[in-house]
Amino acid sequence: MATLESGLFVSKLAMAVNVLLAAGKIVTGVVGNSYALIADGIESTADIFSSFVVWYALRYASKPADANHPFGHGKAESIAGTVVSIALLVAAITIAAQSVDEIRNPHHAPAWFTLVVLAGVVVIKETLYRRVLRVGRSLESTALQGDAWHHRSDALTSVAAFVGISIALLGGPGYESADDWAALAACGVIAWNGSRIFRTALDEMMDASAAPEIVAQIRRLAGEVDGVQAIEKCRVRKSGPSLTLDIHVVVAGSMSVRDSHHIAHRVKDRLLTSAHRIHDVTVHIEPDVM
Repeated sequence: MATLESGLFVSKLAMAVNVLLAAGKIVTGVVGNSYALIADGIESTADIFSSFVVWYALRYASKPADANHPFGHGKAESIAGTVVSIALLVAAITIAAQSVDEIRNPHHAPAWFTLVVLAGVVVIKETLYRRVLRVGRSLESTALQGDAWHHRSDALTSVAAFVGISIALLGGPGYESADDWAALAACGVIAWNGSRIFRTALDEMMDASAAPEIVAQIRRLAGEVDGVQAIEKCRVRKSGPSLTLDIHVVVAGSMSVRDSHHIAHRVKDRLLTSAHRIHDVTVHIEPDVM
């Protein structure tokens, strides 16, 4: 299972890689006369910003609860996910607008060496995507998974640019705008991922319930504790990379307050030590109706 430190490390690694790639793509695009490559570089600058936001949010979300934030700082991670998704949408709109302008005002065909740069970018970005996504899923971090999709989107725009430039070079006169059409097509993929991540982050900020299968597993774990007769309610929400929940457990009505209190503690301990990365549990005791 990944740790917070591994999440911070991949965020810093992503920032460093994006700085180098953004500079390389923009310079190569200008020299090689490829707007698709320049657009790709612009998208990479958005990746730099999003990786920094994710890195900072993970650090802030890990801070312990205090007097002003008694439920912790986990929501910072969901806010970062929203910011990352908006950055994706802005990048898609920006690239689309500039691509349309280039299509309306044709330019010279791109240089062949832009293909070499794009091939390298695809390999690097796809590798980075897989690594960040693996850590993000392990931490159940919406922000990290959103950042991973930034890298996948960058790889996809690079693939589209590679195809477009190849068509422009092979087609000759009249096909100069093929790379611009490729950049425009890639915007749809970027926008789709941005909207998907935005909905997930918004659900977390609105305290939407965790996935039904997770709630079912938590109910089963609590129900297995000795003395628990049934689970009446179980409300689970995500707060940063962790879960917070309220659970109502049914015990024998004749049981003493002391004994029922001990059962509540056993339920809480069972859930906190489970594999579900649960940060806080509130257990409410309900007597049976017998």
